[in-house]
Amino acid sequence: MSPSNPIRNTLVLVAHLFLAITTAAERASPAPAGMIPLTRNEIRHLFVRLAIVAASHPLDCLRWSEWRRRHQYRARQAHYQRQADQER
Repeated sequence: MSPSNPIRNTLVLVAHLFLAITTAAERASPAPAGMIPLTRNEIRHLFVRLAIVAASHPLDCLRWSEWRRRHQYRARQAHYQRQADQER
């Protein structure tokens, strides 16, 4: 087992704090109609793609995120509808 690295641990803690605060700020306002709110994992993915990796096509990255959030919204609605139908 490798020894603990305090610098790495601090950076990981700061990264998680950044994601938690950003997610909380995003959840303060309602999600756009037909979309789920941004999740911590989605914010992490967008941050890595747009800020760290510097995606060659940032609009494609944002469009993919919007498509995914709309798809998850529709999947959630279908799931709720299926559950409601089974309860009848």
